[in-house]
Amino acid sequence: MDSSVLIWGFLFSTFGLGFFMYGKKQGAIVPLSCGLLLMVYPYFISNLILLIVIGVVLMALPYFFRY
Repeated sequence: MDSSVLIWGFLFSTFGLGFFMYGKKQGAIVPLSCGLLLMVYPYFISNLILLIVIGVVLMALPYFFRY
């Protein structure tokens, strides 16, 4: 495992925790689910480029889908 994958995974998991806490507090399902996915998916992805692309997409979803 490359150290950059570990650092990016930690970064996206940290943002995921923020999204999760915000979604739980506001009762919004989109940030809640994106936060949960951001915290979990780095455990299953070992390709750096794929990790970054999925993380950026998951972080942008609550901006475009506000429910």
